[in-house]
Amino acid sequence: MKVTILGSGTSQGVPVIACQCPVCQSGDARDRRLRSSVLVEVDGKVLVVDSGPDFRQQMLAAKVWHLDAVLFTHGHKDHQAGLDDIRAYNYVQQQPMDIYAEERVQKGLRQEFPYIFSDHRYPGVPEVHLHTITQEPFFIGDTRIVPVRVMHMNLPVLGFRIGSFAYITDANWISDEEMTKLEGLDCLIINGLRHRQHISHYTLSQAVAVIDRCGARRGYITHVSHQMGLHAEVERELPAHIRLAYDGLELNVE
Repeated sequence: MKVTILGSGTSQGVPVIACQCPVCQSGDARDRRLRSSVLVEVDGKVLVVDSGPDFRQQMLAAKVWHLDAVLFTHGHKDHQAGLDDIRAYNYVQQQPMDIYAEERVQKGLRQEFPYIFSDHRYPGVPEVHLHTITQEPFFIGDTRIVPVRVMHMNLPVLGFRIGSFAYITDANWISDEEMTKLEGLDCLIINGLRHRQHISHYTLSQAVAVIDRCGARRGYITHVSHQMGLHAEVERELPAHIRLAYDGLELNVE
């Protein structure tokens, strides 16, 4: 399985234009973070988790010329605003895009993109095939996907486990029952917003604790805010088996 970090950042803590802080002025490409998303290539399928506002830019940068499905974690704008740009894949692949989402997320998509779901569709608008998912495992082709329920303060969010890989974003609590779904991982990618406590996101230290609690062989921190600091400096604080994710990072997962 190949996993590519399309975006490792967040809209949280974004600085003002022309900010002179060290992160904004950094020459390290790892400090330039688009909104969080991940690409998974497995069993001949190409899947994306979330399509935020930077979706088109991310897919061009990663040279993703074919896409089989989009999975949504939750309905916040920074994770779904780029859905319109799947129309390019409709055109090239000559078929609707498979979308996997909970009912509440589908409701948000219908509100955000009413023209996609209209009974009287304008020619050329995106075409989608909605698949309703719950907390039960489901399949895309031959690939079994296990949803993991996490909480983003009071908002239920889904993470996804595929084989020995799991991806969790926008969370600050996971129940003991759901934690069992993360046992035996080769790689866990999980959100860690900043050092200071946050109302709805894990901090860096909390994310590290989750990686260690589930026993993942290696972990990567995503959904990293501007407030976290410089990539190189933060990585020096981390144990060897945990790194900060960065845009364009490619991982081979056993």
